[in-house]
Amino acid sequence: MKGEFPRSLDSEDPLIIETRAHGRAGLIGNPSDGYFGKTISVILRNFTAGVTCYESPLLNIAPCQQDRMNFASLEELAEDVRLNGYYGGLRLVKAAIKRFLDYTREEGVQLAPRNFTLEYHTDIPVRVGLAGSSGIVTAAMRALMRFYSVDIPPHLLANLVLSVELNELGIGAGLQDRVVQAYEGVVFMDFDRQLMEQRGYGVYESLDPALLPPLFVAYYDALSEGSEVTHNDLRSRFNRGDPEVLAGMRDFAALAQEARDLIVAGSGAEIAPLLAENFALRARLINVSDGNRQLVSIADGQGACAKLAGSGGAVIGTYDGDPGRFAALQQAYGEIGAQVIHPRIAPDDEESGAA
Repeated sequence: MKGEFPRSLDSEDPLIIETRAHGRAGLIGNPSDGYFGKTISVILRNFTAGVTCYESPLLNIAPCQQDRMNFASLEELAEDVRLNGYYGGLRLVKAAIKRFLDYTREEGVQLAPRNFTLEYHTDIPVRVGLAGSSGIVTAAMRALMRFYSVDIPPHLLANLVLSVELNELGIGAGLQDRVVQAYEGVVFMDFDRQLMEQRGYGVYESLDPALLPPLFVAYYDALSEGSEVTHNDLRSRFNRGDPEVLAGMRDFAALAQEARDLIVAGSGAEIAPLLAENFALRARLINVSDGNRQLVSIADGQGACAKLAGSGGAVIGTYDGDPGRFAALQQAYGEIGAQVIHPRIAPDDEESGAA
C-alpha cells in the first residue's frame, strides 16, 4: 500500500476517477470455488459495471436506474423486484465503502480526510449468474483505491470484494467471480484447502484466451435468481460433510484441471465433453430448474455443448466455430427470448468490438 495521497482539488477542477469491472462466465469447475475446488472463468467485456468518483463536500452515493422508486404501475414494480430484488445496487456500494474503510484500518493506513460523490451504472444482466453484483463492488473498490491512493493486489482485492457480499450483506458466494474480475482475461483457479486456510487465497493462473475454443454465452432474464438460492443449501450440505457433495467437489476440481491442461496444451477444442460432464454433475447435486435445463438442451440440439455459467439464467458453451452454427444458436435461443453473444475476453476484443 501507498501512504501518500493526492492533494485535494477545488470544486472548479475536480479529480474525476472512472473505473470499471466486467461480467464473467464460469467455464468449468463451478460451483466448487467456494468449496476448495478448482475453476476456470472468463471475463465478459461485453458487459460492464462502471463507477465515477469525484471529490465533494459531503459523501454522496448517487442512485442508479436499478435503485429507482417511481413506477408506472404495480406490474412494473413487481417486474423491477423480480429483476433487481428489493435493494438494487445501493446496498452493494454502501457495503463496499464501509468494508474499504474497515480494511484500511486493519492495515494501519490512514485515509486522507476527503469526501466524494460516487456514481455507478451497470449493463451486466442481473441475477442470471454473470457476476453483476460483484462487478459493481469491484468497480467501486477500484474507485476508492484510486481516490485514496491505496494499493491492493489482485488476489487480496478478490478477497475484499467477496467479504463485502459474504460478511457485510450475508450473500452466499465464492471467490471465482471476484478473482477473474480482479485479474481479468481467462483465469484458472486452484482453491487448495491448505493454501486457503493458511494464507487466505489460492493459486491463480492466467491463460491465453487465444487457446480457447469458439465460445458463446446465452442468457435469459426471465430465469433471474439470486446466487444465494443455490449456495445456501449446498453450503449446508458441505458443512455437514455430505459424502455426495464432498465427492462432487473433487470431481468438479478434476474436470477443471483436465480442461486447463488441454487448453495449455493447445487442445482447447477437446473440452466440450468436460463441460457436459460438469453440467451433469451439477444436476445430480443441485436442483436445476426446467428453464435452466432448457438453456443447456438448446445447445445440444444445435450440435454445441453448454453448461451453466453461474448460479442460473445463463450458459457458456463451445461450438465448432461455424458462423452458420452460431446463427442457428441465436435463432434457437431467440425463440424462447434468450440472448446470445460471443464473449469478448481480451482487451483488444473490447477496443475493436470484435466478437
